[in-house]
Amino acid sequence: MISLAGRDILHGWGKFALTGLGLGLLIGVTLSMAGIYRGMVDDAQALISNSQADLWVVQKDTQGPYAEASSIKDDVVRSVRGMPGVAQAANVTYLTMQVQRPSGDEARTMVVGVEPGQPGAPGYLVAGRQLTRDHYEAVADIKTGLKLGDAVRVRRHSYQVVGLTQRMVSSGGDPMLFVPLKDAQEAQFLKDNDTIQNERTRTAANPAFNRPGVPGLLDAVQNLQTSSHNVNAVLVQLQPGWQADEVAESLTRWKHVQVFTRAGMEEILVAKLIATSAKQIGMFLGILSVVSAAIVAFIIYTMTLGKLREIAVLKLIGTRNTTIAGMILQQALGLGLIGFIVGKIVATAWAPIFPKYVLLMPRDAVIGLVATLVICALASTLAIRVALKVDPAEAIG
Repeated sequence: MISLAGRDILHGWGKFALTGLGLGLLIGVTLSMAGIYRGMVDDAQALISNSQADLWVVQKDTQGPYAEASSIKDDVVRSVRGMPGVAQAANVTYLTMQVQRPSGDEARTMVVGVEPGQPGAPGYLVAGRQLTRDHYEAVADIKTGLKLGDAVRVRRHSYQVVGLTQRMVSSGGDPMLFVPLKDAQEAQFLKDNDTIQNERTRTAANPAFNRPGVPGLLDAVQNLQTSSHNVNAVLVQLQPGWQADEVAESLTRWKHVQVFTRAGMEEILVAKLIATSAKQIGMFLGILSVVSAAIVAFIIYTMTLGKLREIAVLKLIGTRNTTIAGMILQQALGLGLIGFIVGKIVATAWAPIFPKYVLLMPRDAVIGLVATLVICALASTLAIRVALKVDPAEAIG
């Protein structure tokens, strides 16, 4: 039986090889789609891990700072630091925007405002140093394409890259650019010069803010309008021995904020934020599986139709139906095995080229191999039915 299947494959090896190549490309796309989903989950988990936080304090009734807009005053961190169980707390801002590279082109980047040495700052570097100045320095993820010493423009100011890090990305896979907190607050919350000038004119024209008998009121109001004291979240690290849920409940009760634990933030990012993308990828995987099964079924069916007389001869000399069915099944499984090998090779080769992170896991490869063999086995049933219906008399008809 093995000899019959092998010889038949060698007889039509060209068609068999081309079919295996085409099927392999489909399988490669399927494995890549699964890798894209795994990469999205890994990006979300990397974002949580890189923040080095146990709790996220955000605006009340929001799911910020990654899934929704969140804005709280930066002095909230002082009261958070005084709560029982809190070891460290730091303000942080997140702003996804296009930043200009030295070459003149733009890169989509998440600009993160951090306090050096506090939660939210990059935990490790691959080159350079951490932020030491309060202004105009930056640490960039290597995916931004920036190098040490490069000048990158964010809003109105230029920042010098003093350090490089790796795998510091947003939930959407955008590389991060870390800048001092004050600079990030200005970039995110302050308005452009024309808008500031127009607001000053409107404020000066308002009698409630420009009273003749109250000197200094107008200046105080205008300074308040042009200063930024908002952040997106407060990242909290707990003291050893304290439970995250216990501290989160205390902060929620006394500080009138929304607090998320690590488990809660993972649920938001994985179960909610990328849920639609996961469903879409699942639909693509289903469609590709159906297409792959159709291709295998068509090719095996065509190959079987081309050798009906040979099958009749086999029956005439007493070959059992199980032997004939086994030959066709082996051809289908061989086609699937060749396709999977080609698919795994091409998926591994083109994964680094994708703009987003593609994580190819061995478990997915094993599942893909089993699914490929099952699909090929099912696809061969049509050809097997045709072969078993062949009349031995056709060999001499």
